[in-house]
Amino acid sequence: PTSAQVRAVPQPGRFRYTVDNDVLTTEQRQFYEDNGYLLIKKLVSDEDIERFREEFVRICKKEVNPLGAMIMKDESLRSEYGQSEKAVNKVQDFQEDEELFRYCTLPEVLRYVECFTGPNIMAMHTMLINKLPDSDEQTFLHPMHQDLHYFPFRPAARIVCSWTAMERADQDNGCLVVQPGTHEMPLKPHGYPEREGKANKLFHGLLDEDEKSPRVHLVMEKGDTVFFHPLLIHGSGINKTSGFRKSISCHFASSECYYIDVKNTIQEDLEKELVEMVHKKYDMTSVELRDLWNFRARLVQGERINL
Repeated sequence: PTSAQVRAVPQPGRFRYTVDNDVLTTEQRQFYEDNGYLLIKKLVSDEDIERFREEFVRICKKEVNPLGAMIMKDESLRSEYGQSEKAVNKVQDFQEDEELFRYCTLPEVLRYVECFTGPNIMAMHTMLINKLPDSDEQTFLHPMHQDLHYFPFRPAARIVCSWTAMERADQDNGCLVVQPGTHEMPLKPHGYPEREGKANKLFHGLLDEDEKSPRVHLVMEKGDTVFFHPLLIHGSGINKTSGFRKSISCHFASSECYYIDVKNTIQEDLEKELVEMVHKKYDMTSVELRDLWNFRARLVQGERINL
């Protein structure tokens, strides 16, 4: 398939977005089918979260430098705070950092992931987000978007994000906001929405956003974990506190998923932007979107088949 509009492949029977096992209750499966997300309380232990926090601080201080990780900073804060967590907004692609990558292998997380992907599981995209308070120069609001916009692999129904709060997340510090049921929509055009001249690189959002669509603010406590479909429209608000809102996440996919060619689709502009960034940073000329994802992908359970 070459169309980026490929929808989730319906499964025979009642459930399209979850697989048959004995982990989820019928009520939980139906909630995910209807809404596109499922919140599990207190899934990740305080001890694990503390270890992830300590590793994040070590990365900020450059005591460890994981291969391939992208450290995103608020440049306006570097002169004031230097190498500290007060200037780092995100550590992306931490798949080569063994301590942070433990998150993607936690049995309690994979137990739920398998309900959406099946038994052969790839970790595709890893992030530890440290949402900073907004500054005059930069906003850390993430506009409403669909994660499938970034992914050149399908089917969407066999991809799921696991997102764990590392401390309480609420409307004051910019918790996740979801639009229930939007996982049933096709992939929509994304880009940089007009936001008073402030935008974060690659923080794409819907170009045609329905402001009237019902929204749910996911208030979460430390260790709470939400699993959501890659077509679910979601985002996060600004952090209005003086502290930081940390979360750790991974997009998982069945290794039976397959890559698609995004040329001549609504994902083509994203590919051009990413390839240009890679060309500038690594002087690589012949690279495609699927090559970047191949580099990130790591098997966590079962057999590696296509991805």
